[in-house]
Amino acid sequence: MELLVAHPAIKAFMCGSLSGTCSTLLFQPLDLVKTRLQTLQSGVQPGSGRVGMVSVLLSVVRTERLLGLWKGVSPSFVRTIPGVGIYFSTYYSLKQHFIQDRRPAALEAVLLGGGARTVAGVVMLPVTVIKTRFECGRYSYGSVMGALRSVCQAEGPAALFSGLMATLLRDVPFSGIYVMFYSQTKASLPKEISRSPAAPVANFSCGVLAGVLASLITQPADVVKTHVQVNPQLKTLEAIRYIYMEHGLQGFFRGAVPRSLRRTMMAAMAWTVYEQMMARIGLKS
Repeated sequence: MELLVAHPAIKAFMCGSLSGTCSTLLFQPLDLVKTRLQTLQSGVQPGSGRVGMVSVLLSVVRTERLLGLWKGVSPSFVRTIPGVGIYFSTYYSLKQHFIQDRRPAALEAVLLGGGARTVAGVVMLPVTVIKTRFECGRYSYGSVMGALRSVCQAEGPAALFSGLMATLLRDVPFSGIYVMFYSQTKASLPKEISRSPAAPVANFSCGVLAGVLASLITQPADVVKTHVQVNPQLKTLEAIRYIYMEHGLQGFFRGAVPRSLRRTMMAAMAWTVYEQMMARIGLKS
């Protein structure tokens, strides 16, 4: 058992899981608001004005109270704690196998980030589907296990993998682009900053910049993924057509602000916490 816990990949998993726990708890309200914005029906009173992030936020607080903003946090935890752990342990293992101790080049960083996200995304997709349904407000599941059971009985196990293509089209490029920008921005920092007490702040700033760019590039795929998982009868191409016909091109950027805020801050925090913890246990991230 001691040997198992001492394995570097297990340590990377534990560091990643802890970093994912902190960031999920803090930024869950942004994820809920993003999902509600993306699943708004187009027949919302013509002329009633544009529905934005703040109005959705206030509506949730009014109808579901403050804790309503954390609706879906249970499946988020079930998804993120092992999911981020799988992501970072896979990333660490791939990096040690192919690159070892040197800094990855831009293309290598894209492949490392994309490969790690593919593994984590496929493994955790059933919980991602349940999380999306919890957040959209259209389903009244009592628990994560109850929701999994309900979906399997009513729609079949295949429904738990709805939106797989859209999820991978969103997450793999996001992670690849993020890791590339993050590693390249960090590499451009003066060495004295990287070795100073301000290193965590500098790393976080690099993470914010990388997160904004990666979020905006992958936003359309996120909107498609949400529609497919909330409406399992839709296929990916049908969802793209539906969004375009109902909302036009701007429909593919619904929820961009809360998603960019959440993904950027979550990724920046997760990487900062992960790297600090890895440094403390004597492993190079």
